[in-house]
Amino acid sequence: MLTVTLSCLRARWLTLAGTFIALALGVALTATTGLTLAATLDTPRQRPERLAGAPVVVRGADELRVPSRIGDRVQPLARPRAVPAGAATALARIGPVVADRSFPVHTGTGDLVGHPWSVAGFGGHRIVAGHEPRSPAEIAVAADPALLGRIVEARTPAGRSSYTVAGVLAPVGYERAVFFTDDTAAAIAPRIDNLVVGAAPEAVRAVVGASPEVRVLTGDDRRRADAEPDRARDALVAVNALVGTAGGIAVFVSGFVVASTFAFAIAQRRREIGLLRTAGATPRQIRATVFAEAAVAGVLASATGCALGARGAPWLARLLVDEGLAPGGFAIGDQWWPYQVAFWTGLVIALSGVTAATVRAGRIRPVEALREAAVDTTVMTPGRWIFGAGLLATGLGMSVWRLLSDPGDALHRKTYTTQPMLLITAVALLAPILVGPLTRLITWLPAQLAGATGMLVRENASAGVRRAAAVAAPVLVTVGLAGSLLGTTATIHEAKAAELRSQTAADLIVRADGTGLALDDSGVAAVRSVPGAQVMTSSATTVYTLEEGVALIRAQAEAVDPGTLPALRRLPVRAGSLDDLDDDGIVVTEEWAGHTVGTRVEVWLGDGTARSLRVVAVLATGTGDNSVYVTRRNAGGARPDRLEVSWLPGADTRAGEAAVRALLRPSGARVQTRDQWLAERLPTGGRQTRVGLIVVLGIALVYTAIAVANTMMMAVSDRTRDLAVLRLAGATGRQVLRLVVAEALAVVVVGAALGMIVTVFNLLAVWGALASLSVWVAIVLPWTALAATTAACAAVAVVAAVVPTIGTSRLDGPAVAK
Repeated sequence: MLTVTLSCLRARWLTLAGTFIALALGVALTATTGLTLAATLDTPRQRPERLAGAPVVVRGADELRVPSRIGDRVQPLARPRAVPAGAATALARIGPVVADRSFPVHTGTGDLVGHPWSVAGFGGHRIVAGHEPRSPAEIAVAADPALLGRIVEARTPAGRSSYTVAGVLAPVGYERAVFFTDDTAAAIAPRIDNLVVGAAPEAVRAVVGASPEVRVLTGDDRRRADAEPDRARDALVAVNALVGTAGGIAVFVSGFVVASTFAFAIAQRRREIGLLRTAGATPRQIRATVFAEAAVAGVLASATGCALGARGAPWLARLLVDEGLAPGGFAIGDQWWPYQVAFWTGLVIALSGVTAATVRAGRIRPVEALREAAVDTTVMTPGRWIFGAGLLATGLGMSVWRLLSDPGDALHRKTYTTQPMLLITAVALLAPILVGPLTRLITWLPAQLAGATGMLVRENASAGVRRAAAVAAPVLVTVGLAGSLLGTTATIHEAKAAELRSQTAADLIVRADGTGLALDDSGVAAVRSVPGAQVMTSSATTVYTLEEGVALIRAQAEAVDPGTLPALRRLPVRAGSLDDLDDDGIVVTEEWAGHTVGTRVEVWLGDGTARSLRVVAVLATGTGDNSVYVTRRNAGGARPDRLEVSWLPGADTRAGEAAVRALLRPSGARVQTRDQWLAERLPTGGRQTRVGLIVVLGIALVYTAIAVANTMMMAVSDRTRDLAVLRLAGATGRQVLRLVVAEALAVVVVGAALGMIVTVFNLLAVWGALASLSVWVAIVLPWTALAATTAACAAVAVVAAVVPTIGTSRLDGPAVAK
């Protein structure tokens, strides 16, 4: 039997090459994403930067710790607390103490971070020209040395002042800083963010004790004083989600295509299997032979794929770093489990791909096998009916269940990325019953035209359903994924844009500049005095709540002026009234565990202050962007960062707008009309989302191209005698090529049509979820991406069909027919 297996492998080397390439590349994709995913599990060591030279750092509490019945729940505070003044006085008795402050500064050179000069040395800052600031009117800044000695105007939380550049600093990689004298910095920002203490850590801890108001930081924990202390960890969490999604798509696409390729390869061998059965081979021997071939090909291809993955993973890691998605220093480690997963997954896929076909082939009697080899007859086996219908029912059922129980879940990336897989697999299993009718529909008009090409395309596709389904399958995967993913994200973005447009009632929106210094109290008061103006300030903040006594949830919130909120925002109120919002109230969304109007909820503000607030109104969940609303008293220390203005009936809007712009021009605030503000705020998808979709769809498209080429070449090689018959009937080589091209295009269109069916089903589910969330928006179909994907598949299919046909069509008909 081994001799027969090796002989079959030698005789069908082209089929073997096609399945080998498909499987090797699938394993390579799995290994590449697996190795990259494994690397994200090891967070690179993030060393302290700004206070790296400090012996001990005492920092105000930057975490909210809430006891629950399953232990303390912890969340980072949106606004860390200041170091108590008493702590600084007590620590000064055991060693030198340096107060560290950070505050925003805006100059003509851009947005900077201000600090007192005494902390500069701890972060590696050094003077390269001039000297340190020695008077209240002097600063040292990281800038062009030509700026030395010049007077610059700077805006700080204390207002606008002029300073002389006394010193120029060497640049550092983690911030653009400007340093003031210690007294000047204390006057600008009285709050103490950190204390650098020149004493032993044990002595410092003995002084501050177990106070929840401060933290004692040493070693790498001193990074907590940096602006982004967990940026490496946060970046790797995002990369983990991105690569995990890409890996799941890669495994699905590769498994789907490899199984389809193996099944088609076995279907091509029905004549050979019939001859073996005629020669006396038992069904068990047939299955053993085919499984042995699959095992040999699977082992070799999986090993090759692992070797390719070892080279592909470092390339992917470098790409993620270059695109700014992964932190610097991110690299592939020495983990071996991704190779094991990839290798055995490839082998299992190879063996699974031939299982159904070999079971069916082993049951066929010799005469039936010879007869069936001429034309595809029964291609829908009971197993295919059961699994196809089952997956279709499961996919549709999950969509309906999600609409009824949690429609918001349909808008999550993990849902709309995985949902299409069920429907794609179901449609692919049911493809043999769809390919025939679709092909006849697509070729109906060409078949009516003069010439036999259209008729031959229709009849060949009807006779070769397996061949057509095998070629259409990878096209179905790519078009279905591209349409579903891009269409879903575009539809969700359009829904978010519709929400934003419907909820924004202001005529003017004033935003703080990058430093957050624009909206001071005097500027806001001046705008309120403009005749006919209705003004509302808002501050982006955070509130925390302990859901069901176990989960500490961090919720996005806005602190607003309650008197003008109903006039400036058209919020989707489901219960209660916005008019009831006061310092004792809170407006929540339906996502909150307890959202009954009139009930009190225990919350913690952005600075960790505990409050008990009364629910005065409940908002519809929408797309998930609706905020919680509180008053400025409950802002947790956040400053106003937006101001919205609308005009009362009868007001002179043109004069009012001019007055607002004139009043705020000295502050540097951005004054925009509603249309200008919406144009900037309309969602287009984050950079990470776009890169993630490009990676996922790129994997699918590249793999599909290879799969289409493999399958098409396998199909054409198996039709040598058919093409010879055409030559014997008088067809020229050019006519044969036209026929092959037409058949390739027809099958690609069929696959694209099946992919469109999947796309429409998925987008209807998303549309239904949005409607359930009270967001009415039209479905967005990514026609450009669908057309480009289909065109790419068509180009690959045509080239893969024409190249082997050229060699065949050059032969004389009688020679080929022998």
